[in-house]
Amino acid sequence: MDTSQTFRFAHRGPSPLVRLVFFASLSLLLLFVDVRYRYLESARISLSVLMLPIQEVATLPDRLWQQARERLYTQNSLVRANLRLEMQHQQDAAQLVKLNALTQENLQLRTLVALPPPSGYTQQMAEVIYAERDVFKRKVLVNKGSMALVQAGQVVMDDRGIVGQITRTYPWMSEVTLITDKDHAVPVQLLRTGMRTVLLGAGDTSQLTVRYLPVSTDIQSGDVFVTSGLDGVYPAGIPVGKVVKVERDPAYPFARVRCLPMAGVDHYRYLLILSSLAKPLELPIEPESTVKSTPVKLKK
Repeated sequence: MDTSQTFRFAHRGPSPLVRLVFFASLSLLLLFVDVRYRYLESARISLSVLMLPIQEVATLPDRLWQQARERLYTQNSLVRANLRLEMQHQQDAAQLVKLNALTQENLQLRTLVALPPPSGYTQQMAEVIYAERDVFKRKVLVNKGSMALVQAGQVVMDDRGIVGQITRTYPWMSEVTLITDKDHAVPVQLLRTGMRTVLLGAGDTSQLTVRYLPVSTDIQSGDVFVTSGLDGVYPAGIPVGKVVKVERDPAYPFARVRCLPMAGVDHYRYLLILSSLAKPLELPIEPESTVKSTPVKLKK
């Protein structure tokens, strides 16, 4: 077939201008009919139903991308928020522990301040600044020394009972030997029966012992030992220890008694140092007029 004939066959029919005018007129007519009489409403609805799957498929990639971005952003936000909450929780926990410690310390200080001193004694507050690290020694250092009129032999206690005794003084601090030290002994009296004995340290901050107590002695778990006051050092009636275990073996002549200290010997930071108001006894001095002079014989 000739090329010119093929070109003429492809261009048969109305010209492009005629087609443009026809379709423009048809569009205006359809618009007028649709606006005026609503004849194409059902056709529009049908076409929208038919086009809905196509629209869904066309918008599916964009929606999936938006959902993935939102999910990723939400996950990252949750991770960051979780980290912030975890750090805040740790800070709040530390603050809560500190607050509880300060509350307990404040309560103990209030109790110490309100505690009346034993009769014939004065008291001053001291703070523990150092604890002996030797496992065989139960001693602490307090921030009151000879400059505060602290002397060796004075009693140290808290709001619950006897803690120990001053054994060495320095100008601005003192050494306190705890009642749980293995070389320390406190004369005590059983509060229930009035029996007197000596309570000894066992080298452990949570244990006191009573030695050479006969098996037949009336003592039981739950009994409380208080200071007897017979040694002239410890005021009478201050709690020292509580009996927690009594072992009686017929094969041994003495019972084994285990006690717990009533005071917080290694718990509290603030203690009370007791000072006796009693003055030491002075020997009477004879007046000079009553002293007889002995003549001295001179050798010739």
